[in-house]
Amino acid sequence: MTQATSAKSATLTAGAAALVPMLRERAAAAEAARRVPDASLDALSEAGVFRMMAPKRYGGDEASFQTQCDVLAEIARGCPSTSWVATIYSAMAWLAGVFPDAAQDEVFAGGDPRISGVFAPTGTAIAKGGGLVVNGRWGFNTGCHGSRWTVLNAVRAPEAEGAPGMPMCVLVPSRELTIIDDWHASGMAATGSSTIVAKDVVVPAHRCLPLPELVEAHFPERHNTGNPYFNYPLAPVLVVNAGGTPLGIARGALETFFDRLPGRGIAYTNYTNKAEAPITHLQVADAALKIESADAHVRRAAQILDTHPGGPMSTAARVKTRAHIGYATGLAREAVDTLFYASGASSIQSQVPIQRFQRDIQALANHAIMHTPTAMELYGRVLCGLEPNTVLY
Repeated sequence: MTQATSAKSATLTAGAAALVPMLRERAAAAEAARRVPDASLDALSEAGVFRMMAPKRYGGDEASFQTQCDVLAEIARGCPSTSWVATIYSAMAWLAGVFPDAAQDEVFAGGDPRISGVFAPTGTAIAKGGGLVVNGRWGFNTGCHGSRWTVLNAVRAPEAEGAPGMPMCVLVPSRELTIIDDWHASGMAATGSSTIVAKDVVVPAHRCLPLPELVEAHFPERHNTGNPYFNYPLAPVLVVNAGGTPLGIARGALETFFDRLPGRGIAYTNYTNKAEAPITHLQVADAALKIESADAHVRRAAQILDTHPGGPMSTAARVKTRAHIGYATGLAREAVDTLFYASGASSIQSQVPIQRFQRDIQALANHAIMHTPTAMELYGRVLCGLEPNTVLY
């Protein structure tokens, strides 16, 4: 990392950290609204968060994966839902950077990329005029209320009868989609991950790429074709970029636990100061060490990508990134659970921040690409000489 790059990384991280008090103040209101407020999105944009993975040609930073995780972890200390929206927006800016220049020129024209995305290919696409006509509905579109562009995946109808369809990844202006207000969740409630609907949306050819090609890092010609940063396989980018949020949730929970600790006793015991109780010492030590361990796993995953020259990656390297992030998420979940249980019955009240951190980590840890047992099974299969049981590695 050059001195200039290191300085930029420090600036991005410091800028995100400076937003934590504001994000904590708005967290309850964001949860009630079931979406991140526009003012918070504007603040993150001003701090450069959404363009940190965008091409430098359009004002982006092409930030290292370690920097991405550092930035997103800081945001999660303030509001986990806001961090997850920022995770999606930043990762989708990277994805837009592997599309042809004509698509990049459109998406990055405003200098403020706010791109949501859904990868389940639950829509359909029909070839027309060199492009596609897309229809369908996609659930769990995180950040859709504030996005300006949306990544969709739809299956293109086969040209020959009996032939398989082709999953296609397309970029669509968000204004051409309809949002169904159906996001009511117990955790990560402020992500606004509503269902979106496309009806006869016409997508030109330069905004359509086969999903299997993206998975294997087979990208079209563009201005950054020779840039290793935009030649990673898709899944490791999405997975490692996601590692900052669970780590930040756990750190935020630890901070809020200590904020409430002074002067509190343990009900129905003779402990009038919880900080003097051995059980508290064991609990905070266990949580703190698990958070440090989660951090180490996230760093290992980021290092795999940050030291890779770009292009094809070995199966072992790709799987290991998912294993590290999945395991880190599990450690973060365990740490937050320990802190929540150590917080007493009063912590279930809505005005006590740790209950939100606890609900949010439960939700995030159940996300398919973050799920610890699934990631461990995948890693174990490969260690035993078997093929992966998924294309998302």
